[in-house]
Parts: sequence; C-alpha cells; structure tokens
Amino acid sequence: MNIPNLLSLSRILSVPIFILLMLDPSPLRSLIAGIVFSLASITDWLDGYLARKWGQVTKMGKLLDPIADKILVTSALVMLVDIGSIDSWKAILIIGREFAVTGLRTIALSDGIVIPAETVGKYKTGAQITVVISLLLYRHMDQKWMFELGQAALWLAIVLAIFSAVQYFMSYWKRLNSDANTK
Repeated sequence: MNIPNLLSLSRILSVPIFILLMLDPSPLRSLIAGIVFSLASITDWLDGYLARKWGQVTKMGKLLDPIADKILVTSALVMLVDIGSIDSWKAILIIGREFAVTGLRTIALSDGIVIPAETVGKYKTGAQITVVISLLLYRHMDQKWMFELGQAALWLAIVLAIFSAVQYFMSYWKRLNSDANTK
C-alpha cells in the first residue's frame, strides 16, 4: 500500500460521508458535501500523478483508481437524483456507460487487449465533476446560474459519455479485427 493507493482508498471512504451529508441536504450540508466531493475529486488526479512521478504504478492502483472514481461519481449522481437536482434517466445513461465500458475493458483484458483511457473520457469526468459541484453549490448559494451551469455540464457529460463509449467499443473491435487478420 503506497500513498497513491491510499489516496484512491480515501476517495472510496469519502463516499459514506458524502452520502450522509446528502441525506438531509440543507444549504450548509450541501456546501460541506461539495467540499468533500471536491477534495475526493482532486485525489483522482493526484493519485495518478504521484504514482507516475514516484514510479509507484501498481496492479492494485490500476484496479482501485477506476473503481474509486466510479463509486464516487455514481454515488453523487444517485444522490442528485434523490434530491431532484437531475433526472434519473440522465444519471442512468452516464452510470450505464460506466458499466458498459468497464465490462468492455474487462473482456478486452481477458483477450490480452489493453484499452487505455481516452482523452474524451477524461473530459467526461471533468464535466461530471462540474455537474456535481455546480448543483451542490446551487443548493448552498441559491444562484440560478449555478443550476444552469450544472445542467449544461450534465448534457455535456452525457454527450461525452456516449461519444467516449463509442470510441472504446470501436477501439476494441479494431484491435480484435487486426488480431484476427494477423493470425
């Protein structure tokens, strides 16, 4: 267990705190939940940066990091649905994409194919983080523009989620076809 892996683990451990705050999302609790989510989101970048910089990329980290990301974002989306800040079908599209891409990457790995993270997927993650923080700050500040920013970011996250999922599936099929043609 190294510092990057501990950061990923801290992201997972922040989820119950976030959920408890969101069970009764007063303006103050929404602000604190936004801070917890923001700090957890920063660890997503920091753990990868430190792992690469310190040469501490591990199999555990490669497993823990994406799981931590998905648990954090999925929990936030579900809680935002619960409090009526986003429509359930929008959350389902994003969460469904996460399951589909994770399943695809697992299948690809069993075929000996590594599908690296796509740049569009990183932008999708940024849009998702913007959704959550904006909508939580809206509950704290009651500024309409924060809500509108959150909703615009949500549409962007949906478009990027679909586009990046298509990229992942196309990448996998191309690799399968090229491997089949070389045999």
